[in-house]
Formats: sequence, C-alpha cells, structure tokens
Amino acid sequence: MPTSCSSPPPGLSRRSFLAGAGLASAGLTLGGCGSSAEAAEITFYQSKPEVIPYFGDLVHQFGTEHPGVRVRHDSTSNLSGGFVRSSPPDLGCLNYNFEVARFVDRGALSDLSDLPAAGRINPDLQPLVELTANYPGRTSVLPYSLMMASVLYNREIFAEHRLEVPTTWDELIEICETLSEAGVTPIYSTFADPWTVGQGLLDYCVGGMVDVSGFFTQLAEQGTEVGPDSPVSFQKDFAEPVQRMLTLASYSNDDAASRGYGDGNLAFAGGEAAMYLQGPWALTEIAKTNESMDVGAFPLPMTDSADDLRVRVNVDLALWIPEMSSHQAEARELLTYLMQPEIIDAYNEFANGFGVTTDAPDVTNPTLQELQSFYDDAAFYLGATQLIPQSIPVHNYAQALVTGSDPDQILRTLDADWARLAFRS
Repeated sequence: MPTSCSSPPPGLSRRSFLAGAGLASAGLTLGGCGSSAEAAEITFYQSKPEVIPYFGDLVHQFGTEHPGVRVRHDSTSNLSGGFVRSSPPDLGCLNYNFEVARFVDRGALSDLSDLPAAGRINPDLQPLVELTANYPGRTSVLPYSLMMASVLYNREIFAEHRLEVPTTWDELIEICETLSEAGVTPIYSTFADPWTVGQGLLDYCVGGMVDVSGFFTQLAEQGTEVGPDSPVSFQKDFAEPVQRMLTLASYSNDDAASRGYGDGNLAFAGGEAAMYLQGPWALTEIAKTNESMDVGAFPLPMTDSADDLRVRVNVDLALWIPEMSSHQAEARELLTYLMQPEIIDAYNEFANGFGVTTDAPDVTNPTLQELQSFYDDAAFYLGATQLIPQSIPVHNYAQALVTGSDPDQILRTLDADWARLAFRS
C-alpha cells in the first residue's frame, strides 16, 4: 500500500529519521508522493533479519524521492523458487554465500561493471568475491558490507590481570594459563549452536594457519581427487589447526556443550569470561545487557609470528540484479541510490560493518577500531565455512570436534563429502 510523503523534521539527520521511521515490513509496497498506476513496480529482496526494518526505511525514503518507481520490499519469498519460476526479485541484497554463488556461476545475474558505483569498490575485496563465485567477463555483484569477526575481549579483565593483547600462539596460551590459575574462564564457548563453533573456533584457527584462498582454489582444481595423498586436503591441511582448536576449546567454560549464542552474549556481558570468539553482530546484544562494557577485539594468533595475524571476514551483504528482471533500469536506480556514500556509510556504521568502497570512512565503533589496520592492510581471509556448500554440514562437524569426535575421522569425512560434491558437479 502507498505511504504518505515525509521528510526528516528540521534538525533531525536523515540517518536518525530513517532509523526511527519503522515503516517497512515484509511484502509492503512503498511508493513516492504522487505515485500513480503508471509507476514501475520492482521487488527488492533483503532478508537479513536484524536490518529488515532499516532497509525498509531506506526503501521508503527512496520512494519519496523517486515517485516513478514503486518498490515492494520482500523478505520472505523463496529465492530459488523465484528464479525457477522466472520471477526473481529485481534487486537483491543478501549475504554473499553459496546461495547467491550458484546464480553467479550460471550467469543468472546481470553485469554491473558499467555502473559508477562499481568503480568505487575497494579492489582488495575483489579476490574475496571471486573466490566465492565468478562469471567470466562480468561484475555480477557489488559488495555492500564487510564484517570482520575476531576475538572479543573484556578490557577490564585484561587490565586487572596486567595482560597485553596476544600476537603469537605462545602468548595466547600463556594468557589462557594465567587466567585459569586466577580462577577466570579464559574463553566463553557456546558449543550447543554449531554455527558458533564453525564461524568462530574452526574458521579462526584454520584462517590463522592456512592460506584459505590458495587452499580452496587448489581444492577446486583437484576435482574428485581429495585425500591424504592429494596436493591439498582437509585431512592433511586442517589437521594442525584442528589440534590447536581443541587446545583452545579446553580453556572454555565447563558447560560450553549446553550453552548457545544467547547464553554467550549474556555471560560475556556479565564478565563470566575474558574472551569470546564472535563477530561484530554480538556487540549490540552484549550492549543490551551491559551498555558500559569495555570490549576490545583482536585477531586470533595461531603462529609464532605477529606478521601472520589475519582477521576472518565475510561479505555480509552484496547487491545484484538478475538477467531476467524486466525492470533493470529501475533496479539500477535503486542500487545506485543505496550505494550513495551517505546511505551506504550510514548503514555500515549502524550495522558495525566495514565500508566496501575506496572512499569509505574508518570505523567509529571503539571495539572495531582495533581491527582497522588489518582492514587497511587487507590482512584478512574468508572463513573456510563460508566456502563449503551448505550440503556439507561443516558446522555440525565442527561441533562434533569440540565435543569429543575423532579429528582424523571428521576430516576424512570432509574429504569424502567434497569428493562426492565434485563428482556430482
């Protein structure tokens, strides 16, 4: 249904106006002042739960400024079903993972390279995009937000025990020992939720020791030949990172196997542990319990050299337009609007993300500022779990590892799963 025309009241910033408007919901059609039956209607698909209202407000504001375009904000439809029925959304804004990658690989997304916004994307991010999926000769997606996940730490506890941020594996273990001897839980873990183990312990430990990009590139080239005698394999290359992962897991809270993500946020906010392996999405939840908590962040050190420090990242949101869209001009208009510096930069500040453009400002969140230099130096890697198709239950395997399963057996299973996938492909 159409909405009334509105603009920020005097003295109220656009960002505050958008954040407070709260006008959008799944399936709501939004149009501008004076919109008519002749206005083109497009579908904008954005389903990240935490920011659906935020993007709904942006779409509303777009409608007030572009009365010739009506936008339906969809967050509930089946994406694959839309492509199968030849009725995909006109513009998508999703986490850049294998759900979107398959559409890239098949050439189902249009080329965006001629858009001015494409020329503003930080070139250091292109390898991340291409490692996930790449269609030759096309710019199929434009990154919108980058998330840097690391070790969150309680600065007050570190200061109380005169601890410095570790930069090597030995320093990290020494900190864990010091805290344990003082009766402080070094790491709060939430093994009951498999994804927290996969994106946390497993990804951090692997990314800190393995060239993730090189590994998966070689893995793809090997095809079905994956095992202990192949150039790369999970059984061979992940063995040492997994052993160190299990060492770190031993410094967790005793009830980690029965604790989930929500428990972790509450416990860390309550000072029940010194460190917490989570992404920036947890900061908002932690602040709900302890707004004044002084939280820092550092990349998990896995070697004896500080030069090896890297941060786990993922392209949290990316924009794309299907070839089948019958309203590509209007979809590009909305994409261009969303890519305006005052729009994209405000979103990333709101969502605790890092900017993806060459003119993006530094982060302002005091926790994330400790990671800015790693972003600037491109000292980051995609999490390994982001590069394994969802048909392989890697998060469940990670959970099995920290709850007692045999590491060699799990890694051999991963090799076999990958080989079967390669055979089917």
